Order: sequence, then structure tokens, then C-alpha cells
Amino acid sequence: MQISSRFTIAVHVLICIETFKKNLKVTSDFLASSVNVNPVIIRRLLQQLKKAGIVQVKRGSGGADIARPLSEITLLDIYRAVECVENGTLFHFHENPNPKCPVGRNIHNILDMRLDEIQQAMEAKLQATTLQDVMDDTKRLLL
Repeated sequence: MQISSRFTIAVHVLICIETFKKNLKVTSDFLASSVNVNPVIIRRLLQQLKKAGIVQVKRGSGGADIARPLSEITLLDIYRAVECVENGTLFHFHENPNPKCPVGRNIHNILDMRLDEIQQAMEAKLQATTLQDVMDDTKRLLL
């Protein structure tokens, strides 16, 4: 299982917006060229980020801007805005383990609590990291 690339693309897009906003109009076409994907993908992501209150998007070729201070946007905010996690659950369990098998009958009892703990740990780490932290790292590398 792998988390989709939507999350890393969203972070990439937000860092690009912040990096280039003073020098040029940051459009979906520009962002798509940095990410190296179709602009339609970027437009969809920007709409998800807009709905979550993370970006502001001007119609037409107006460009995008970040709606809140970077220190107030966590990686968990971004993750929740763009990832489609069903019922808030990261791990999707197979539907019908065989109840006649001792492992199949008990697999939920064996794994459910551990998987919940793993998800909580991941979300805590994402919550503890702000977009400002990522931007600071970006600035150090770009100098």
C-alpha cells in the first residue's frame, strides 16, 4: 500500500507558490511545469486546497496564493485536504477474512489496534510539521 502522490505534489505546489509569488504570477500551468504533470492535476489539487482554506485561487490566469501564514498550516492539514482516506482510516482491511481459519477469524483482533496506533503516530508527526518548517528547509537548499 502506498499513499498517493497527491500529498507530495500538494506540498511541492505550496512551496512553489511561496517561493515564486513575489516574482511572477503563479498559475496552474507554471506549477504543472515544476511538478512535471498535466495542469488539470494541479487545478484539481488547488481546488481541494482552496476548499480546505489553504490557498486562494483567482479565476482565469490570476494565479494562486497561500491563504494563511505558513506557520499555521501543518502537513496534516495538507494531507487531509488532498488524500481520499475513507472514514478517516489509512489502512483498508480486506473485507471477508475466512472465519473458519484461525488467522482469518482473529486478524482484526491482531492488527486493528496496532494499525490505529501507527496511523496516530504518522498523523502526530504530520501535525508537528508546518509548511514553514518545509519552507525553511527549502530556503537553506536554494541558497
